[in-house]
Amino acid sequence: MYIFRKISGWVLMAILMIAIASCGKKNQNASRTTGWKYNDPENGGFEVAKYVDQEPGPGLVFIEGGTFTMGATEEPTIFTRNNQPTRITVRSFYMDQTEVSNVDYLEYLHWLSRVFGSRYPEVLRKALPDTLVWRQRLAYNEPLVNNYLRHPAFKNYPVVGVSWVQANDFAKWRSDRVNELRLVKAGVIGLDLNQSGADNFNTEAYLLNQYTSAVEGKKPIQNLSYNPEDPNSQEFRASRFEDGILLPNYRLPTEAEWEYAALGLVGNSKDERITQRKKYPWNGNYLRSDDKKHYGAFVANFKRGRGDYMGIAGSLNDGADITAEVGSYYPNDFGLYNMGGNVSEWVLDVYRPQTFEDWDDMGSFRGNVFQTQVRDQNGYIAIKDSLGRIRYRDITVEESENRKNYRQANNIDYLDGDYTSAARTDGNWHATEDSIRMYNYSKTSMINNQARVYKGGSWRDGAYFLSPSVRRFLDENESANYIGFRCAMDRVGAPNSRKR
Repeated sequence: MYIFRKISGWVLMAILMIAIASCGKKNQNASRTTGWKYNDPENGGFEVAKYVDQEPGPGLVFIEGGTFTMGATEEPTIFTRNNQPTRITVRSFYMDQTEVSNVDYLEYLHWLSRVFGSRYPEVLRKALPDTLVWRQRLAYNEPLVNNYLRHPAFKNYPVVGVSWVQANDFAKWRSDRVNELRLVKAGVIGLDLNQSGADNFNTEAYLLNQYTSAVEGKKPIQNLSYNPEDPNSQEFRASRFEDGILLPNYRLPTEAEWEYAALGLVGNSKDERITQRKKYPWNGNYLRSDDKKHYGAFVANFKRGRGDYMGIAGSLNDGADITAEVGSYYPNDFGLYNMGGNVSEWVLDVYRPQTFEDWDDMGSFRGNVFQTQVRDQNGYIAIKDSLGRIRYRDITVEESENRKNYRQANNIDYLDGDYTSAARTDGNWHATEDSIRMYNYSKTSMINNQARVYKGGSWRDGAYFLSPSVRRFLDENESANYIGFRCAMDRVGAPNSRKR
């Protein structure tokens, strides 16, 4: 009898749990606030998509965020002390597993030529890498000038000669091409290879109904709010961001994100304790492998000493004279390749020679210039420009005068210690001019609001620069034969994967 009662109790509990689960499942189809059903044309057609965990975009790997100490891991060579260690938190995000390669960039140039080449050739010219960065006054590098970007032998090598501005333009283009293909695969739109000029797929223009594909999709999205009695109502609609098909934009990583990802401390932590702080993207203070198969080989592509870029014939230690193919050497604990060596990489931040103590300790970044979409005289978002992009402008002081979290568009100099933030009391803000006065630009420094940070050592740098904490800068419109880039993407929702 006791056993029977015990079994009956378990059965009753199981039935109760199933009932609760089924009720919860039913509630997912109706509003907790009003009780009205979701996705029901008879209830007005308010649409709510099912939870879908974010998919990583092509080429990306997941970087789970967390807290870490950002800043110097060894004494600066010239005692600049511009990156004192500071604890911050980085949100989860995605990052390219490798640097952007020549073939990746050539795909970009091909698309620009196909869509804009005949009508707006200046768009293609603006995107071309500067192949002359390989020239040196006392070196014969013409073969690299002529072959590095386009010869098939170099197709998987990191693209160089690309400025910070060009890298950002590439990221925007990549976002649109990835989202366009996702819509095509979902059957929402058809594949249109005849796009030209302003009539090209742009994610933001599409979401604002300023782009309509010339080719219909096989599975258009039914508009649950469709009203056959309304002549302006349509039976099918464009995809919305709420549908979960489109991905967030590709972009350059922030300096904090790049440094966090490069260190890969996920492999050095246990029970919320970092067991070993890293100097390089790999463990230890050495630059050679202890793997039995490759014992003594260098684990990164860098300059060993004056005149020694690759070792001795018959034993080319790092296997590369200049750059090496992306994906070479060992990945770090996040699965990222060449976060130390090969090429240095652009990040989003504006450079300032200071500690990070003034930064927000979550999502740390310097370089914000807040903007808003241009609107017409009726208050509607203005028509896209001649290249098919939505137009933006900087916010005005009047638009943000009642805000507490920011008061102007350009916040690059905020808490910088410059003339504006330290001495100006009359309410007049001239950030660019005051930065020039503060840093004595072009006379005693090259620091201004166009100075952008690049991180990581390169094929032409010594071992010191392989540390992820080292930071250098270059004007955003300049390029070099040792600077490339990789893209990142925001993680939306939970900081880790949670199936629902």
